[in-house]
Amino acid sequence: MPTVMFTCAGQRVDIVSAFARAGATTVAADLDPLAPALYHADHKALVPRVDDPGYVSALAALVAEHDVALVVPLTDLDQEIVSAARSALAPALVLAPAPDVCRTMGDKYLAHAFFEARGIPSPRTWLPGEVPADARYPLLVKVREGFGSRHIYHAEDPEQLAFHVRTTPVESMVQERCLGVEFSIDVFCDTDARCLNAIPRSMIQSKGGESIKGESLQDPELIEHGARVAETIGIVGPANIQCFREPDGSLPVTDVNPRFGGAFPLPLAAGSRYPELALALARGERPEPRLGEFRAGVVMTRFFSDLCLVTDGDGELVPFAEELPEPIAAEPGET
Repeated sequence: MPTVMFTCAGQRVDIVSAFARAGATTVAADLDPLAPALYHADHKALVPRVDDPGYVSALAALVAEHDVALVVPLTDLDQEIVSAARSALAPALVLAPAPDVCRTMGDKYLAHAFFEARGIPSPRTWLPGEVPADARYPLLVKVREGFGSRHIYHAEDPEQLAFHVRTTPVESMVQERCLGVEFSIDVFCDTDARCLNAIPRSMIQSKGGESIKGESLQDPELIEHGARVAETIGIVGPANIQCFREPDGSLPVTDVNPRFGGAFPLPLAAGSRYPELALALARGERPEPRLGEFRAGVVMTRFFSDLCLVTDGDGELVPFAEELPEPIAAEPGET
């Protein structure tokens, strides 16, 4: 089975462990020696900051050392960097869309313009100072580049709008608030941007912009919408599409993150087989689309866990527990 390297591995133990259970040899890379995912991988590596000139060469050295076949960036921090470094990381396959897609989706105003130009519904959005008189309040002042619902402010009237635009410390845009129910759609596409599956889920509860409770939904309209959006954008590998179902029946897209979402465990439990699909792509295979093939009604409720470390005889940090925690539930299809 292929060796997979995860960049900016951080806390994504769930993703690293899922690929290991799918049969991959895993390599986790991160700046922080206390990143939990490092200690759940077969091999761990400390690398420079993503903005360090030596970052890509450090990743390339790991590709050569471990015969890596697949590189999976796990955050927005280095996705465009890794995508642009495909030749340096060859022969490994980089599981990310083209750099311009990463850049466009990373800037929420550019993403809005992209959606409008291609007939994808999107909430009315303006740059500060361009908000028309007929804008429907309350409005949202949102950071253009960011994650985790940071720097989002509600404006009930023009006075509050002016205040938030004036005081926000980041480059922002202004957007009409959607009135309907919010959904997320976890999609996975092949290297030709064909959508192989799209799994909608409800947003029962979120904290800090990340879903912690949700349920997989067999909703043909959302499945088709997610697949169309992903293929229009040119997604390669995973993406999380956030949208609303408005009272008029439209499905405006508010955000697209071209990576595995924070709620990765839910589509995995619903039978997405996304790690297996990623490994198939790394082997040069061409899996057929399986839209709608997943288990509906799977409810996820997330919780915190922990990992205690001690230094070994060589001064290296190692897990203190005799065994790393293993998931209790069987994988889909297993008894």
